[in-house]
Amino acid sequence: MTVLDTRVPVRFLPAFDNAVLGYHDRSRIIDALHLGLSGAGHRMVLVDGRVTATWTVRSHRLRISPLRPLTAPEQEAVRAEAQDLTAFLDEDIEHIQLDTEK
Repeated sequence: MTVLDTRVPVRFLPAFDNAVLGYHDRSRIIDALHLGLSGAGHRMVLVDGRVTATWTVRSHRLRISPLRPLTAPEQEAVRAEAQDLTAFLDEDIEHIQLDTEK
């Protein structure tokens, strides 16, 4: 496996994260169609280094809304990282909801 074949782990980003806002050319991380999400303060999920979903926490629920269909392995990786996020946030999150229809 080469460096180019190495998958980047899923990451949940806070609103206004520098990874998305810090560069004039953001095409390496976010599609032009979704550029408005960063300026609007959406929290984003990176899958393989690209903005692929948004996330919110309301009423003890972590909701993940994909911007494109996720493969089964991607869904598994997003759920695993979401578990870690719930422990980090310490907001009594009782349910993780991954919207799978897009």
